[in-house]
Amino acid sequence: MVRQIQKTLLSTALLFSFTQAHAGPEHRDLTVEEANRTLVVGFYEQFFNQHQVERAAKVVVDNYKQHNPDVPDGKTPFVNYFDDYFKKNPQSRARVVRSATEGDLVYLHVHSTSGPQDRGQAVLDIFRVRDGRIVEHWDVIQEVPEKSANDNGMF
Repeated sequence: MVRQIQKTLLSTALLFSFTQAHAGPEHRDLTVEEANRTLVVGFYEQFFNQHQVERAAKVVVDNYKQHNPDVPDGKTPFVNYFDDYFKKNPQSRARVVRSATEGDLVYLHVHSTSGPQDRGQAVLDIFRVRDGRIVEHWDVIQEVPEKSANDNGMF
């Protein structure tokens, strides 16, 4: 009987150890994730809609890592790139359609336009936030076509 209990305890311990090692992301802190989402959405509004690039970029770290091949790494080059873009496209806007979080990542689904007559682009922006600062960015961008093969829309 003691031997059977020992085997059961060992099996349970091994199963618990295995499931913990393969359980995926650690415990999610939804309070931190929501704070990160709020930070990124606020940054986005201030940066891409109000064009207050210097002010908005206060939440971006100096060694900001950029994965968009057209935009350089670093906070200052990032700010300069978009400051120039906004001077050329003063009516550009970026409407956040939806947002989500997972751990230190914030996802934004965005309709970005360079002006009122532009159909624009569908954008998926992914930001990594660490200690209340934006440290990294990826995006996937798709032009909004004049005609679609379906009636679902992109947003």
